[in-house]
Amino acid sequence: MVAPVPGRLDVLPMRSPQDFVPSNHHLVLSPMLPVLAAVWWNVNPILHSFGPWTVAGYELGPIPLRWYGLLFMLPFVLGTFLTTHIYRAERVSPQWVEVLTIYVLIGTIVGARLGHMLFYDLQALQADPLVVFKIWQGGLASHGATIALPLACWLFARRHRFDYLWVLDRLVLVVALAGVCIRTGNLMNSEIGGKPTSVPWAFLFPRDTAHLLHGVAVPRHPTQIYEALFCVFLLGLLYWTWNRTRERTPRGQLLGLFLVLLFIQRFLGEYLKENQVAFENGRLLNQGQLLSIPCIVIGIWLLWRAGKDPENPYGYAPRDLGQEEGPQPAQAGGPPPAGRPR
Repeated sequence: MVAPVPGRLDVLPMRSPQDFVPSNHHLVLSPMLPVLAAVWWNVNPILHSFGPWTVAGYELGPIPLRWYGLLFMLPFVLGTFLTTHIYRAERVSPQWVEVLTIYVLIGTIVGARLGHMLFYDLQALQADPLVVFKIWQGGLASHGATIALPLACWLFARRHRFDYLWVLDRLVLVVALAGVCIRTGNLMNSEIGGKPTSVPWAFLFPRDTAHLLHGVAVPRHPTQIYEALFCVFLLGLLYWTWNRTRERTPRGQLLGLFLVLLFIQRFLGEYLKENQVAFENGRLLNQGQLLSIPCIVIGIWLLWRAGKDPENPYGYAPRDLGQEEGPQPAQAGGPPPAGRPR
């Protein structure tokens, strides 16, 4: 067998994952699923490094540009185009997109970071509270962003006279897009991989040193790709659902559909993934599954209630597309605009 080249993707033929395990250890896998090939995933997570530079006798840098960082910010760029398209289709000024993006950006970063520290690394936070600011060390949790984003949208809606669920119903399309990018970033980082498997599309992650089996990389489920592809499907479904009704979309329907489908997938997908932290070992349900249950329950409730408020079946937003002046902030707590659909 030709040795794989670091930093390159290779397809390696093999008989089974036992080929990667020392002879004195055993990996129990179904003999009905022989591995025809496995992808050797040894991609460098750093896209490019800038520097170092010498300034006034001091060396600065190097500053790495990481795939994950690039893919983390990409949804904020692409999402503005998608949200602008949706707002224009519903006669809402796209200038609101810029304002909302600021709220969402802050909510996502703060929520994802705090979620990781509180749900997965509480001991480190208790030992050094300042560690929460060391985002370059990694550690973001989607469940934390799921909690913070509604709060950020509530602040935006309250300040600018939007219906709260109207905002979230449109935003979840961008969140699904973000799911595609984030899971692709996890793949580029060789992290959050799956359990050992003998499926022919298995991946080997030699850079994931935390989950080597006796010091050896074994074929694993590429769960990052599974989740990214599911988010592609979810984005298409949400867009199709919105496009059928647009401004007459039942209030809370898209958010409910998003929560139910995404977190059912997350709950079931955890069975294929390795535990991310040691305290999850031996549990019936891991942390990701436990945090997914309330999201599913809330989603079911939203779907049941969608469009049933006779006073506000579709939500509301200022229908101000085409106004010469940009949208002006409204006083908090004011009445909804006159153009609110009934």
